Amino acid sequence: MKKTLLTGIQPSGNPHIGNYFGMMKQVVDMQDEYTTLPFIANLHSLNTIQNAEEMKKNITNVVIDYLAIGLDPKKVTLFKQSDVPQTTELCWIFNTIVTMPYLMRAHAFKDAEAKNKEISVGTFDYPILMAADILIQDTDVVPVGKDQQQHVEMARDIAEKFNRIYGETFKLPEAIIKKEVAVVQGTDGQKMSKSYGNTIPLFTSEEETEKIVMTIAMDSKGIEEKKNPDDYNLYKIAKLFVNKEQDTEIRAMFENGGVGYAEIKKYTAKIINDYLRPMREKRKELEKNPERVLEILEKGGKIANERAEKKMMNVRKKCGLR
Repeated sequence: MKKTLLTGIQPSGNPHIGNYFGMMKQVVDMQDEYTTLPFIANLHSLNTIQNAEEMKKNITNVVIDYLAIGLDPKKVTLFKQSDVPQTTELCWIFNTIVTMPYLMRAHAFKDAEAKNKEISVGTFDYPILMAADILIQDTDVVPVGKDQQQHVEMARDIAEKFNRIYGETFKLPEAIIKKEVAVVQGTDGQKMSKSYGNTIPLFTSEEETEKIVMTIAMDSKGIEEKKNPDDYNLYKIAKLFVNKEQDTEIRAMFENGGVGYAEIKKYTAKIINDYLRPMREKRKELEKNPERVLEILEKGGKIANERAEKKMMNVRKKCGLR
């Protein structure tokens, strides 16, 4: 039997190339190899989105985004987190065995605390809900970026603790982290993030893409000077999109000298736009049929719900709740 892969994406607006290479593309690439369960993490998103119309719009958009990049609803079970209420039930059960000092180790909590933010219970409890998402579906593997690795490790810890207390119940999931895209750098050299304003949107116009690429900072070396492309953030972004021939060409622009930064940037923008064009065109077609999105989510929700209920029947029995 195939192993089970699960991953969630928050409906937090337009995805960027960091989201795509860090996680979304991996799900598409592995949809034939695994029983694949991508879900829309709308409950998690309540920590940041507290507007009903925005939430509904974002959920629809993220499904269209996934379909546009090649996710096949005939091969995967795509569903909304909120269509599996058993997850929040399991989250509460986990809350009774996980301690506050343990949760205070979470990176997201420590980051918020360091910024002197007033932290919601939802933010504090985020790792437990994520553990419930993963464990309730008997997940084997979770493709994540480096920044989410800790959450998968916490899910393993919680599974082990539950198993010790109540008996063998949950699998111990493994994180899949592709080294080359563990951290996708933004236009300023930091990790690509909407909060830093350093993203290249996945679905935007070709003109906007070129405009963003042209703003990437370089250095003051002269045109004729030879340069190491690996020292430049521009090349690290371009490398995500290039084929072997294009990689040789763009490296030569740096290494041989004689080519200005503006020309290299325009070449990089062209590579990015050529790569993304089929997805962007497909997305425009998908937007014309929003009813299909609802059908896919309804079908996926029923399957995910049935899987979760089967698991929870066993959990309730183990806990003495049945």
